Amino acid sequence: MQQITGKIVGFLPRQEGDSASGKHWVKAGFVIEYGDEYPARAAFSIFGEQRLQQCAGLKEGDEVIVDFNPQSREYNGHWYTDLQCIRVALAQNVQQQPVQQQPQMTPQQASSNFYQTQPTAAATMPQQTAVMPKDEGLPF
Repeated sequence: MQQITGKIVGFLPRQEGDSASGKHWVKAGFVIEYGDEYPARAAFSIFGEQRLQQCAGLKEGDEVIVDFNPQSREYNGHWYTDLQCIRVALAQNVQQQPVQQQPQMTPQQASSNFYQTQPTAAATMPQQTAVMPKDEGLPF
């Protein structure tokens, strides 16, 4: 799970439908702007009526902290990435944990460390925890 802080700049339209198995699904989302010097934007999706209700009080301009899982899928040789919102909270309501500072390295130390044995990608990837049930009756 990843976390990002930003300002809500828009909302995505609500979509709903029925899956092939007959289960009803609903999806919506929001867009935040983050970064100071060169702001960027990211769109997050929210699945399920219960989660949408939890986000009902949010409005444009709110500073929020978003916990999310980035997920990518391949379809016909193209990759599509979705940022699935797990939790969203107003930044003023969340007590920030202090971030530990990494020791500073000289450019020579950094370049010598680069060529040392690196752990495999699988060993460095964070473990993901599934919060939503696997089968939400989604059409994909």
